Amino acid sequence: MSTQTILIADGNTGRGQRVANALEVAGHACQVAPHGAAGLEVALSEQPKVIVAEVELPLVDANKLAEILRANPRTRSVRFLFLGGDLGGAHALGIVGDASLNGNAEIAEIQQAVELLLDRQSRIEDLEVRANTDRDFEGRLVELQPAEILQMLHLRSATGRLSLTPDLDDGSTTSGSVVVVEGEIHSAATGSVHAEKALFRMLDWASGGFRFEQTLIASGAEIRTPTRTLLAEGLRQLDEWNRLAPKLPPLESPVKLSVDRSELPKVVHPLTQEVLSLLEDLDRVGDVVDQCSQPDYQVLRTLHTLAERGIIEFGRAHIVPVQTTANALFNEAQCRRLRGFAPPARTGDPAQVSVKLLVAAASASVSERFAGLLMKVPGAELSPRFERGQVGSDDLEVMARIDVDGDFGIDLVHLPADESNHALWTFAAHRA
Repeated sequence: MSTQTILIADGNTGRGQRVANALEVAGHACQVAPHGAAGLEVALSEQPKVIVAEVELPLVDANKLAEILRANPRTRSVRFLFLGGDLGGAHALGIVGDASLNGNAEIAEIQQAVELLLDRQSRIEDLEVRANTDRDFEGRLVELQPAEILQMLHLRSATGRLSLTPDLDDGSTTSGSVVVVEGEIHSAATGSVHAEKALFRMLDWASGGFRFEQTLIASGAEIRTPTRTLLAEGLRQLDEWNRLAPKLPPLESPVKLSVDRSELPKVVHPLTQEVLSLLEDLDRVGDVVDQCSQPDYQVLRTLHTLAERGIIEFGRAHIVPVQTTANALFNEAQCRRLRGFAPPARTGDPAQVSVKLLVAAASASVSERFAGLLMKVPGAELSPRFERGQVGSDDLEVMARIDVDGDFGIDLVHLPADESNHALWTFAAHRA
């Protein structure tokens, strides 16, 4: 049996065979199953590395197939690429490290996703070898996600402490740790934050380092939720956070009640009650998030809901750059590189103080969401009309300026995307 065996379980047998042909050309051994029952039989006998599965697989759907194979010690490490659906079902099973593609994905996209899954599984196996030979092991988070490491420790029934040291964009220095006992997460902490709230925050750390020390752990646990369920919920919240990010308030935003306390609803959800209580003493979103006992995403979503109902209001975030020599968005090397994009000044012209970046939006709603994102960018200043939502799809004008290093910036210019405005495109692109 090839160490790179791949199973394609697809009710669309033509697509399944085309995927298999492409992967075989790349050197992988493949088998094709027309429905979930056949896929289950092949998986149990061949133990594939990756299963490409149509979500609505006949007889046994992809999520059920994943659930069965994860429960079997011989196939629990198989990676899934789901076609035609999102990862909601997979996260509900506590599956970490799988992938999902649109049902209309090209064969080349499917092949690339399979190669990435094989690569990540190879990294997990290398880490397991180190765990077998060394008492302690370490690595980089860019190679393996925190959730993947914790899942590996769970499957190995490991006991010890996982220490995480992220590289954060804001330049701050922090660290975190997760204690596992016989594979189950017992506690988590980063800074002053503990338990599930700390764990969910650390699941978002994508770069930095990790180290696991196999050591005896004192009894007693602050986290009692099973690890599979815990990771599933943490990843689900992270997915939701990323999806709704344009609508959620920036951590730097001021926040305050917009109604008298006598007008607050009498019966509210415990989390809402806690958030409203914190607003008696705190006036910044990030402080409310840190002080609240519940996970960050749940707090931000509650704040967003309260703002929609007119109970609280957010101010404009005033972000102080964390570097003294450059804007917080760019380091010195990036600032020099951005200046290099500026066309050379013509004789007699003053030195150019900005570069032009054209922005074409698919619709007015896209422009609105883009404005919401820009308001969170350090050094970004929106034009008054764009901030008020008054830039139409046929307008050609400056949307915003992003400061690069004080006297040099990026001008974002809204470009009418409709073909009828073709004549404007060349004009707008002059010296862009």
